[in-house]
Amino acid sequence: MTTERTPAMPTTPLPICATCGTQYAHPRPDCPVCEDERQYVPADGQQWTDLEELRSGERTALIREQGEVLGIGCEPRFAIGQRALLLRTEAGNFLWDCVAYLDDEIVRTIGELGGLDGIAISHPHYYTTMVEWAHAFDAPVHLHAGDAQWIGRPDPAIQLWEGTSTQLAPGLTLINLGVHFTGGTVLHWDRGDGALFSGDIVQVIPDRTHVAFMYSYPNLVPERPSVVERAARTLAQYRFEALYGAWWDAVILSGADRVVQRSAERYLRFVRDEP
Repeated sequence: MTTERTPAMPTTPLPICATCGTQYAHPRPDCPVCEDERQYVPADGQQWTDLEELRSGERTALIREQGEVLGIGCEPRFAIGQRALLLRTEAGNFLWDCVAYLDDEIVRTIGELGGLDGIAISHPHYYTTMVEWAHAFDAPVHLHAGDAQWIGRPDPAIQLWEGTSTQLAPGLTLINLGVHFTGGTVLHWDRGDGALFSGDIVQVIPDRTHVAFMYSYPNLVPERPSVVERAARTLAQYRFEALYGAWWDAVILSGADRVVQRSAERYLRFVRDEP
């Protein structure tokens, strides 16, 4: 279990892409994450900010209970607009996915809950200020090695793992599906009826009877059938009633494992032009 810690507030004024939220180790004219075909550079060009500027405006922390986890984000939203999730488990506190915004309120709230024992992130679009979080809570960041090229700020806190799955902690398993990115990862929590935390590797859509699989969401590029087929086969080994996507309302609270399998079947039927 975690013990109470006194985290340090980060103060590093390093550049953050205003479109995707990625923080880089040095100033640069471009954002490789946004220039990739899975993201985009806005029509008005590349824009930059930093954590100090984000905290100096009207933006505030948004922290609220979301089922059995604690959602963490900011208001108004920044960059892609995802929220992170704090899992309070018997093995400790773990942050799933990350957001660029980090302020005293977030640091204090998590500190009062015992800090963080680890951080795991689904894919590069949510790497954001992960090193700031790691330093604030003295916690390692677990990333799949397949996406190492997208790390904008290398740091000893980043720990790369390989293969299809790895144990983050007892009851917590990181699973590489390869959807959206080579290292695209989801997290399975073996608690009660089980829960899957998917970011947008498995995308929760408005029709909660199905989910989606895309290579690029903003540019509407579908994922390759072979990748979706492999992902469905991999997830068939796990049971989970709940599925937590990347946004506040992107949650399926019952029958989620069946929703995923049904969705993969529908997707493959359509892309293969089968009846």
